Amino acid sequence: MINWQAKAKEEEQAYLKDLADFLAIASVRDDSKATKDAPLGPGPKEALDHILSLADRDGFETKNIDNVVGYIEIGPKDSDEYVALLAHVDVMPAGEGWATDPFTAVIEDGKVIARGASDDKGPGLAAYYAFKMIRDLDLPLKRRVRLIFGTDEENDWTGMTRYFEVEPAPAYGFSPDAEYPIINGEKGNVQVDLRSAGKNGEAAQLISFDSGIRTNMVPGVARAIVAGVDADKVQEDFNAYLENHAQVHGSAMVDGDQLSFELIGKQVHGSLPETGENAGTYLAHFLEQYEFGGDAAGFLAYLGTWSHDDPTGQQLGVAFEDDVMGPLSMNVGIMTFKDGEGSHINFNFRYPKGISPEFILEKLDSAMPAWDYETSIGRHAQVPHYVAPEDPVVSTLLHIYHDQTGLPAHDQVIGGGTYGRLMERGVAFGALFPDSPETMHQVNEFALVDDLVRSMGIYGQAIVELANLKD
Repeated sequence: MINWQAKAKEEEQAYLKDLADFLAIASVRDDSKATKDAPLGPGPKEALDHILSLADRDGFETKNIDNVVGYIEIGPKDSDEYVALLAHVDVMPAGEGWATDPFTAVIEDGKVIARGASDDKGPGLAAYYAFKMIRDLDLPLKRRVRLIFGTDEENDWTGMTRYFEVEPAPAYGFSPDAEYPIINGEKGNVQVDLRSAGKNGEAAQLISFDSGIRTNMVPGVARAIVAGVDADKVQEDFNAYLENHAQVHGSAMVDGDQLSFELIGKQVHGSLPETGENAGTYLAHFLEQYEFGGDAAGFLAYLGTWSHDDPTGQQLGVAFEDDVMGPLSMNVGIMTFKDGEGSHINFNFRYPKGISPEFILEKLDSAMPAWDYETSIGRHAQVPHYVAPEDPVVSTLLHIYHDQTGLPAHDQVIGGGTYGRLMERGVAFGALFPDSPETMHQVNEFALVDDLVRSMGIYGQAIVELANLKD
């Protein structure tokens, strides 16, 4: 009987050293720096090269596909099918407000703090170390196993799309990029864009408004510039607003005939908007009381009244709930307005089975017909995905989780989207434990060291048992 947790503990120091090097790479997609050799910018390519170089160092077979995806393989070459673990090396932009350098790993109080510590470099590297333990223990595998690393999970899934174009699909597997006990259901994921000409009326003027850096992040900062108002009075009003809304803070400064605002909320993962404080909708909620006209009035009302503090879309009429997959969630991820140049609002909806993107679009179109704007479906990343609890992939992983932790094991559905859904019998499995803080996409992102090491052991047993499932 293998003591997987003891074996994982033996690897802790080597793992943490490799993890620190991995986290030092600012692997944020940057199309402005894309080249033929680095299609998504230098950071994702460097991170992919790094993880594959670790595997080369340790004697594994690796393959890099077009510098957008790569894999590490173990197991018998003559097996007709393979099991896959799908992870990613790219990370979200750091955002503002970090207490430490987001790309320098800091280990303190049992935490490793850095962008990517929990999403997904920490868990992905734990899966790699599980490969090492299996190899070192010389354990028999009936099927091949691939640990596949994408480079664009936080955006368009470019790498994994390419992988499935040129490689045979796995029989089943999991993504180490979510939470325990297991994620066997994921809601659909669609973006909807609202655009207008960005015109003002004759009274108050919205010169600019900017909030949000990615659609799947709740914006933590919002900034705006207005003119044509009593600056001293509005500044006083804003200070009073902040006193009455202690969950956010900010400042307003008079600059000639203009007034500049900054509001700070709480940045969180876009699949959990109810856990954050959307800085953009708060700022719009404050500004909409003034005499703006034209597109500016519609823009601020749409955000400040119809979208503010409403993570399930009740006000916009898009609310919907399924008995198995739960309610729709709505994140307003990007909000921009520039006087005379245009406005843009981007929604990210996580929706259960039973409705469609077209249903969502229809509801949004009817919410405020008086404002002259256009709506369109943006990137429709995923439809709802579900693997039945009775499937051996689900039951096997649940028993491993329970056996190694002693914790209750049950299936669950989330609004987040993981690579697990790319496989017909794919799920997400860790590395976040139920009692651990969730900091994905937040400033000061961290993972608990003990959780990552525990996951290493869980993944080791999971790989062996999935690779040896009976036909």
